[in-house]
Amino acid sequence: MLNPCNQSITSPATATCAIVRQVYFGSVSSPPAMPQRPSRSLKHEYELYVEREIENYKESVPRSVLLSIGDEAVRALAGEQQFALTELLLCDEVDRIIFQRLRLPSYATWRRRRVKLLEELRRPEHWGLSPDDFVVRAVRPVGGESRVLMAGVAAENRALLYLAAHGAEVTAMSNAEDVQRVIDAAEAAGLSERVHATANGLETWTPDAPLTAVIYTPAAFAGLGAAERTRVIQVLQSATADGGVHLVQTIAAGRRAPVSLDELRRRYQGWDVTLEEGGPNTFVARKAIA
Repeated sequence: MLNPCNQSITSPATATCAIVRQVYFGSVSSPPAMPQRPSRSLKHEYELYVEREIENYKESVPRSVLLSIGDEAVRALAGEQQFALTELLLCDEVDRIIFQRLRLPSYATWRRRRVKLLEELRRPEHWGLSPDDFVVRAVRPVGGESRVLMAGVAAENRALLYLAAHGAEVTAMSNAEDVQRVIDAAEAAGLSERVHATANGLETWTPDAPLTAVIYTPAAFAGLGAAERTRVIQVLQSATADGGVHLVQTIAAGRRAPVSLDELRRRYQGWDVTLEEGGPNTFVARKAIA
């Protein structure tokens, strides 16, 4: 007996089979994945937004609704006198119907809204930061070319999302609970494409591209011995581009910490080192430009 899902899609019965296969089981002949682009243009962000909204809709409705949309899609394609109805054509038509049902905005409308929102998100004050906050002054992202690692400070979503709003690719490293908060906050701000979060520690993480900035607290080194701390800092230093900056936040004088101020000074010999005082201290080291 032939499997109807392997037949040509020429009727509502076989069309609904393809929809179920695409949504719930993944189709062998599914549409090709969207190619990765070297930079995240607004057009690309819009395409991802539309794709996400459509997929969320598919996951939120019962199978009967999806099957009825499949029937509607087949009727619409048949009315256009297509020579052959394929699964790819059917999937595109289903997405078009859902797009209309959700009343998603056109690219021009979405772009106007997005540009206005980005202007607001790039203001330090939006995140409760001041223009003279040290993160604002020390780290100046330049579009998608900037890559920032934040370790042990994932709960501080303000600076993280501020940098992402300026186009930086930000990786947050913390415990599982904080990681989920970062993901949720980035999603709510529409910055999830620029924010990555991991519960892995510094001892197992290796940068896959040059870093513009590294921001961490001494707590990020908790449980690491002196030799392992030395190795981790050397890896981060080697991965940092010339002119890049490392910020170590919340160094309290006289308080025991996994890594001390004296140790940091030794580890960053050859870098331009300063100490920002006032409240929690911030150790700042900037890599020389060759």
